Amino acid sequence: MTELPLIARARSHCSSIAFQSKARSHTYQDLLDRSGTLATALLDDLDDLQEARVALLVPAGFEYVAAQWGIWRAGGITMPICLSATEGEWEYTLTDSSSVIVVATAALAEKISPLCRRLHARLLVTDQAGIATAKFLPTITPERSAMILYTSGTTSKPKGVITTHANIQAQIESLVSAWEWSAADRIPLFLPMHHIHGIINVASCALWSGARIEAFERFDLAAILDRVSADAYTLFMAVPTIYVKLIQAVEAASPEERAVIVSGFARLRLMVSGSAALPASVHERWTALTGQKLLERYGMTEIGMAISNPYHGERRPGAVGKPLPGVEVRLQAESGAVVPGEDEPGEIQVRGPGVFRAYWNRPEISGGAFDDGWFRTGDIAVLEAGYYRIMGRLSVDIIKSGGYKLSALEIEAALLEHPQIHECAVIGVPDATWGEAVAAAAVLAEGATLDLATLRDWCREHLSYYKIPQRLIVLKELPRNAMGKVTKTVLRTLF
Repeated sequence: MTELPLIARARSHCSSIAFQSKARSHTYQDLLDRSGTLATALLDDLDDLQEARVALLVPAGFEYVAAQWGIWRAGGITMPICLSATEGEWEYTLTDSSSVIVVATAALAEKISPLCRRLHARLLVTDQAGIATAKFLPTITPERSAMILYTSGTTSKPKGVITTHANIQAQIESLVSAWEWSAADRIPLFLPMHHIHGIINVASCALWSGARIEAFERFDLAAILDRVSADAYTLFMAVPTIYVKLIQAVEAASPEERAVIVSGFARLRLMVSGSAALPASVHERWTALTGQKLLERYGMTEIGMAISNPYHGERRPGAVGKPLPGVEVRLQAESGAVVPGEDEPGEIQVRGPGVFRAYWNRPEISGGAFDDGWFRTGDIAVLEAGYYRIMGRLSVDIIKSGGYKLSALEIEAALLEHPQIHECAVIGVPDATWGEAVAAAAVLAEGATLDLATLRDWCREHLSYYKIPQRLIVLKELPRNAMGKVTKTVLRTLF
């Protein structure tokens, strides 16, 4: 029987540890056995799930991957859903995807079982799926659909992104090659497992390589710092917010504790940041503290990872690097023409074997998402000295002011370098003179004061680093808990 490459590769590491925790360790053979058991339970009296959608409500760890692999081995499409979502959010994704089965742990099954009954979806509780009579599992070909991940829905309701087994394999192989994964690697997993970052970049790449994963149900700062200090890992992948928390923890530690923690981080072979823009100030502060130069990359649910700073070579703060192996990238100007060279912004468009198939049950949106085979990401970037730099979302983060395309993300990054500014958000607002004017709202650090004139003087000195024209930004102080409402606060600027 021909197996999916991810499953076949696990057999070559069957005696190695796949998952470890304080409680116990699980080998790759355990993972194969458990996924086979769950696949048999999912099939029941069927021979093949025939791409039925199966929602996955399981915390990160051994049981999550066993269930994921079980769904795939039974011929289903796995659809991970957020553990902390509301019942209404669960109902939307289950209904939109026409899911027929939900796989959940006993604790989470209690929460979702009323919804399953109302939607007539079968509920399989992992804790109750014991050893079943072995049966032949279906042959799963690479072109079959493997996973549906729902996007964040910034422009409409969330859409289901369909990726095939071939797409997933291409995404994994690209990263394993670029970041030089091996069976000797060890990595913590604390990222949400309904996002591509945790599913592909961490778990799938590790298991493809025969590496070891230590899973946490959530980010546990103290536990992570202890494990890093004990040289438990070789790789580390997180979002910018976590790096900010780590910086705060390291700076707050005693000199003795700081030395141990910093030494642990310094010995890691690779640290990656993604899922959101990494401010250059955070990048540089982390390097100053630990000696580690964070590797920033760019990707999306629809394409996996497309662009990355190099494993060997310059990791440039504020840039996401060059196309990954097997990925083609181009920039398209507003006119529709392909940007021919450097220093001219355009929409990032991507093609390659890792690019998704379509949006679930959205044929018109799926068709409009591609331009002659190139996926239109909706993100604007510019190529500078061989590296791509992300400017922001076409519809949200690009401010067209006085003939310039200004990146709200870059202005935010610049403002965050100001010692008095704790948080900030930048938006564009209509302006009769400039077309759009830059509006900024900021939360000041505890006990700090900052007047507009002082901020304007500071901006004149610092914004040019980001190639932002010397324009003036209005600042308004808000309560520390008000950032959730910032985007609804329209602040006109006076240039």
